[in-house]
Amino acid sequence: MKTKLPVAAIAAVIGIGALATAGAASARIVCNAEGDCWHVDNRVVYPHVVLRSHPDDWYFHQHWDSDREHHWRDYHEGRGYYEHGVWVPR
Repeated sequence: MKTKLPVAAIAAVIGIGALATAGAASARIVCNAEGDCWHVDNRVVYPHVVLRSHPDDWYFHQHWDSDREHHWRDYHEGRGYYEHGVWVPR
């Protein structure tokens, strides 16, 4: 009985870690043709809007202070996209 409890505790920790990792996998960074980039929680397609999708950690590999090609934009609740630096709700 004493050996079963630590094994069960370790299995529970591994299971919780797997669930946390699976939940974070849907987060993405998208950028439009003008270089506006922002965080999204799911993949959404809008007609006539071209968005490039990147993994969530892509943000940390960019040089936002000196990068003239990409511009980080604030997160917005709800669906929508940036167009020329302005949030367009959908």
